[in-house]
Amino acid sequence: MKKYFLTIFSLFFFLITAVAQKNELLVKSGDKGLYLDHKVAPKESFYSVGRLYNVSPKYIAAYNKLDLNKGLQIDQKLRIPLTDTNFTQQGNSGTPVYFKAGEKTNLNRISRAHNNVLLANLRTWNKISSDEVAEGAKIAIGFLKSKEMPSVTLKFNNGTPPALEKPETKPVVTEPVVEPKVEPKTEPKIEPPVEPKVEPKTEPKTEPKTEPKPPVVNTPPVEIKEVKPSNGDQGYFKSHFEQQIKTTPLSKDLTVTGGIFKTTSGWQDGKYYLLIDGVQPGFIVRVINPTNNKVIYAKVLGPMSGIRQNEGLNIRISNAAAALLEIGEQDKFIVRVNY
Repeated sequence: MKKYFLTIFSLFFFLITAVAQKNELLVKSGDKGLYLDHKVAPKESFYSVGRLYNVSPKYIAAYNKLDLNKGLQIDQKLRIPLTDTNFTQQGNSGTPVYFKAGEKTNLNRISRAHNNVLLANLRTWNKISSDEVAEGAKIAIGFLKSKEMPSVTLKFNNGTPPALEKPETKPVVTEPVVEPKVEPKTEPKIEPPVEPKVEPKTEPKTEPKTEPKPPVVNTPPVEIKEVKPSNGDQGYFKSHFEQQIKTTPLSKDLTVTGGIFKTTSGWQDGKYYLLIDGVQPGFIVRVINPTNNKVIYAKVLGPMSGIRQNEGLNIRISNAAAALLEIGEQDKFIVRVNY
């Protein structure tokens, strides 16, 4: 009788484990960034899938180049984008998103391939102290933020990763990955470009006779205003943009027709977003209101194409971004974009 009971219990435990493994979220990478695969079940729609993954159904349709009005088919495969709205790589709670390691990989390579997630977080979430990763291992790289999925907390039993002395002997390897995420707080270092605006004011004192004659002297301050807005807050992604142009110099300076979409982001955290075709999601774009030279820096969420409401528009910016640019509630307006 005991053997029969143990057999039933072992089979039940195996089935639970198998289901848990099947439901694990495995991250993938594409030309539009990180995403998850989802297989459509019976009675599922764009809206139910959107609630499940905390993503707008319109964005899911556009991301997969599908018509929102046509619905979904059973067993149809969808790509679910991981964005700042539904995915985090901070803290230690949520629905874990895993990466399945291939051969000859380590934590440093995994970090670089997944938004430069902190190595310390990878060690804590996965309860490992070294940088080596076995082939086939599932490594947690962040958390899905969804009320529809079970939430767990990943941490060491004593709250501290063991054998931290080993990672500390490799500061040269970890710090270059961490520094780009810390630099958003160094906006005061980016402010020195304001000084050229002070220099034209000092020159008239040394050469008061020459300034009224050449009108060319008046043009440099105008160009600086396009880069430096008159308002004080340009958004959370300003320093990301400064880092981005160090590796990807500016190549586009376009005047486009824009519209507005509503979101709760940006009002408190200064995180502004936009939709635009031909630019990879996650890229930072500088947006300028030519009527007052005010500037914001916005992160690309996805493309414009595939949505009927976007016809006649080149971009859409979040309502918080439009408010900072002093653009009223209007259907269309003109802005400049640099990226």
